[in-house]
Amino acid sequence: MRFRAPSCSLVMIVSLAALGCHAQSGAPSHEVAGSAYPIQVGVKLSPEMERRVEVMIRNRSNVSLDYSMSLGAPTPSELPGYDQIPVTFTLNGKSITSMQFQISTDGRALAQFNKFDISHDPREQISIKGRPGRGGPEDAPVLIVGFDDLECPYCAQMNATLFPAVLDRYKNQVRVVYRDFPLYDIHPWAMHAAVNANCLGSVSTAGYWNFVDYVHAHANEIMGVEKAVDKANQTLDKLALDEGARQKVDASALAACVQKQDSNNEKAALNEAAGDPLRIDSAPVLFVNGEKILGVIPIGTLDRIIDEALRAQGLTPPPPPLPNSLPAVPLAPPADVRPAAAPTAAKPGS
Repeated sequence: MRFRAPSCSLVMIVSLAALGCHAQSGAPSHEVAGSAYPIQVGVKLSPEMERRVEVMIRNRSNVSLDYSMSLGAPTPSELPGYDQIPVTFTLNGKSITSMQFQISTDGRALAQFNKFDISHDPREQISIKGRPGRGGPEDAPVLIVGFDDLECPYCAQMNATLFPAVLDRYKNQVRVVYRDFPLYDIHPWAMHAAVNANCLGSVSTAGYWNFVDYVHAHANEIMGVEKAVDKANQTLDKLALDEGARQKVDASALAACVQKQDSNNEKAALNEAAGDPLRIDSAPVLFVNGEKILGVIPIGTLDRIIDEALRAQGLTPPPPPLPNSLPAVPLAPPADVRPAAAPTAAKPGS
């Protein structure tokens, strides 16, 4: 069951007045010049007016009949000429959500609009504190944050094709950071791999990226033809420890971190949780200076988005590469998606 919430980028206004021919006599006593159903702050709408509002919302927004609606009394609105009315959506007697609509003070129009806070730099919406990065410095003009699953084939495709090309073209203008988003419901060793990557990342940036690159490139070998998760986890542990030895990190500390393998490992858990407020349910997902990108996209599209981010800061993008030097990005589904939990009633706006 899905509810399509009324929404639009600025303001959606729909007329509440009936369309068609009208007799010129016998008009209701409450209809006066210029005002069909005047709205009063603090006074609930009449039953007839409430029905007009409900029917308009239901018809225009495809609200399921399983949901019931109740309207509160109008309150002042910041939109000139309109008051505000709360509409509560209920399913099986349980309040699901409440949305604010605007109704014109003359009772002739209904509006619903979204207000977004743009006072903050969008690239700051995702914390990258303590995360290993590659490419440019921490203050590089363009920050790409990728939500990554080390068992996801589309993440591997992106890691192998897009980022080498991006870093080769933009050099120090772009910094790439990964956050963990293991889809453990469909990828049984993804969390284990994320924990091992974080164990390495806490002591060696180079070790972290070497591990990430290798796991993405050899995921099929790690899983093996027998699809044994325990064997895959053992392989991941050996890979992490071997990489730690190459980077000359504290072997005992790294081994303890790898051996712990707590699924609630705070770094992996925090990285995964970071996806919730950003409405992430799939991988890969990129944020380019805060602009959200779902799935694997062509390198030319990613270049265009990076170029726009640079120009927004008054910087000139480097020349584009020659066509025959671009890596091929094979067509693929946009992402691996975490399966939904047991069926539940959909919420308005979901």
